[in-house]
Amino acid sequence: MLLKTALRAQALRSSGVFSGSLKVLQRPWIRTRTPTHPGLCAASRGIHVDSPPIIPTLTTSYAHGTSTSSLRNTTVGDSLLQTVERWPDREAVIFVGDGVRKTFAQLQQDVDQVAAGLLALGLQKGDRLGMWAPNIYEWVLVQFATARAGIIMVTVNPAYQVQEVEHILRASGCKAVVCRAQFKTQNYSDMLRELCPGIELSSPGDTRSVRLPDLRSVILLDSRQQGMFHFEDVMQAGSSTFMQLLQDLQKKISFDDPINIQFTSGTTGLPKGATLSHHNIVNNAYFVGKRVGFSWNPLNRICVPVPLYHCFGCVGGALCMAVHGVTAVFPSAGYDGKANLAALESERCTFIYGTPTMYIDMINQPDFAKYDLSSVQSGIIGGSPSPSELVKKVISEMGVKELNIVYGTTENSPGTFCQSPTDNMERKSETVGFVLDHVEAKVVDPTTGQVVPLGTTGELQIRGYCVMLGYWGDEAKTRETITESGWYKTGDLATMDAFSYCRIVGRIKDMIIRGGENIYPTEIEQLLQTHPKIKEVQISHFKIPRYFLFVTSYPMTGTGKIQKVKLREEAELRLGLRQPREPEL
Repeated sequence: MLLKTALRAQALRSSGVFSGSLKVLQRPWIRTRTPTHPGLCAASRGIHVDSPPIIPTLTTSYAHGTSTSSLRNTTVGDSLLQTVERWPDREAVIFVGDGVRKTFAQLQQDVDQVAAGLLALGLQKGDRLGMWAPNIYEWVLVQFATARAGIIMVTVNPAYQVQEVEHILRASGCKAVVCRAQFKTQNYSDMLRELCPGIELSSPGDTRSVRLPDLRSVILLDSRQQGMFHFEDVMQAGSSTFMQLLQDLQKKISFDDPINIQFTSGTTGLPKGATLSHHNIVNNAYFVGKRVGFSWNPLNRICVPVPLYHCFGCVGGALCMAVHGVTAVFPSAGYDGKANLAALESERCTFIYGTPTMYIDMINQPDFAKYDLSSVQSGIIGGSPSPSELVKKVISEMGVKELNIVYGTTENSPGTFCQSPTDNMERKSETVGFVLDHVEAKVVDPTTGQVVPLGTTGELQIRGYCVMLGYWGDEAKTRETITESGWYKTGDLATMDAFSYCRIVGRIKDMIIRGGENIYPTEIEQLLQTHPKIKEVQISHFKIPRYFLFVTSYPMTGTGKIQKVKLREEAELRLGLRQPREPEL
């Protein structure tokens, strides 16, 4: 599978992705007058995105974000090292709840120690390691240590139960897993003992399990238990011999290598493992950071309450820290609205990340007004659709004047569209921004696959450096999602304007056809969101609903996405429209 994914990446870059763009650049510059945009090139498809586009260049719903900034050819490990050499004494990460503060130099030293220790345990380049923990310092250490050692890190949702974690570890063939013994109500060591019967009788590093046949090592972060390593053992195992091995290994690590498997949130089924390369995520962190201002103001201090196991946290948070030299502030191990506000104040954060649900929670804290948020100038909102009324509230009530919506998917590393800090209120509240550098995007008719006219709704598809290598171990799903010419089918319905600004209308699977009319739940949700007593709203099935249900909370994924499948099931049960499922034996 490793070879297949690597060959796939090479094939995309050599034939499907960049050759198409090259042909566009090689075409003669022919000017022709058209009724729509007089004087524009008939074949005009690229749009320059170093700054917000001011000329309506596009003539159809296809955009290629051209840029004066080249793609970066560095690995995750090299990206951190370059920043360490530039700003060794600047604070890199702060974990407020745990009292951990590390400079870039200190972080690099710890990263290499852990990387050497993992090699000492017998892990090799290409092996998979599961990281199953909340937002703690060791998470970031393992993220960069695995990258330095060429080990592929598999991100595991800390809320997962036995069956879910079994699926993740087994599907990805994890040879090792790093976790806490316990966090809140989650007892990770007990779950692993259930998956690996008799582990307490085995030697650390020699785990044998029928349910997890590839797993050999369990590494606990906070306690010593029979049959398992302690994280301190890994740190101490990184002797000078393995440090040298680590240095020698750097020559063999390519930026095209897969380095991260991020399992999708699974709102509609079993999670799938999006396999990402160094090239995918380093460039995405660079260009998203560049768009929102990190490249010209690396003194930003980012409040990161989003989970590290999700691409928003590990790419937007930790990797942006490594690539741009900004400081990442993690308020608490698990999400805590009060802790976020306290960290913004005490750490004088200038930038904040969050999903719509997180911003709603922070704004509605009873003592919200007491916090001094005057240092916060900018922010990113993403992870799920952002209601226009919420965007306006975050700007007006939290004072985040330069709020930016970032749109993307895990399979796209994740960002593909992003607003500019200087966009006007209409664009900030109604669109997800304009196409990112070196990304191709098109809106097509879901039935014919043809590019639709500007302003017409269709499926949004993405091509470029950001598209994942594939779903780990699932060629069928990969072929179903990525076309032969390299286009990733997002499943999102969208429109695009002549400046490449994109508006997300909804999901194809949520679209309702009634009386020959296409109905998009998002448009109704946006309207209801304007009511002052409604915090969040979800629409299912009908433009004029038959039933209205008022709830105090929604079933959520760990990344703040509302699970519409579970929501529908709960509604049907409450209304007596279905029978409860029989328990599985």
